[in-house]
Amino acid sequence: MSGRIAGKIALVTGAGSGLGEATAQRFAEEGAHVVITDINAEQAESVCQDISAAGGSAEYHYQDVTDERAWDTLVGMIIKDHGRLDIVVNNAGIVIRGSVEDTTLEDWRKTQAVNLDAVFLGTRAAVKAMKGNGGSIINISSIEGMVGEPTAAAYNASKGGVRIFTKSAALHCAAEGYGIRVNSVHPGFIATPMVENAIAAAPPVEGAALLERVNSEIPLGSMGEAVDIANGCLFLASDESKYMTGSELVIDGGFTCH
Repeated sequence: MSGRIAGKIALVTGAGSGLGEATAQRFAEEGAHVVITDINAEQAESVCQDISAAGGSAEYHYQDVTDERAWDTLVGMIIKDHGRLDIVVNNAGIVIRGSVEDTTLEDWRKTQAVNLDAVFLGTRAAVKAMKGNGGSIINISSIEGMVGEPTAAAYNASKGGVRIFTKSAALHCAAEGYGIRVNSVHPGFIATPMVENAIAAAPPVEGAALLERVNSEIPLGSMGEAVDIANGCLFLASDESKYMTGSELVIDGGFTCH
């Protein structure tokens, strides 16, 4: 531990598993107190216990990231308990596979609500809390917010929205002199439960073909690990990235170099 964000108060949504779990753990390792939120209490509480057992500091709160009032309540509680909020990682997300032809309106709206609307709500709440002291907001997009995938119409749209919304928020905060940096992270194919479940949800032949294609198209030869994204988030959360805002941090093994 080098204390790169020592004493900071960080909120990570969807931190019960995958990228959020790894990010929460890295933040705690580097000295932050981490507020972990998720809709899966059992998983998130387990992450908190692991952090505490390793000597870190964390707490869990249930959160439906699509609930506007819940955001105000949560951030208000953090400010009351800790006096400030320094870092927010809008990580919670879902993927429902489907092309433009077979995606239902219900699935489209659900995807936008979790992946895009919640990022807006989280960013807005963070700006309100941080504008007196500055801070770092990190929005998890995807390489699929930069390139298309024929069977991920709703996901592509949501992550593309996160990408450009982040730039708008970054410009606003800079113009207002808030001292708040807003950046997006664009993971490639990472071996997380969400990616594995998305592949498993496809018909067996299609899923196997997708997995083979993905691995063959990654220049570094394989999917990344959750900690690879967590390290990128740590960089953006720390003062090491103090001259970055509105930027896109792509961590994809070279996939988008094609």
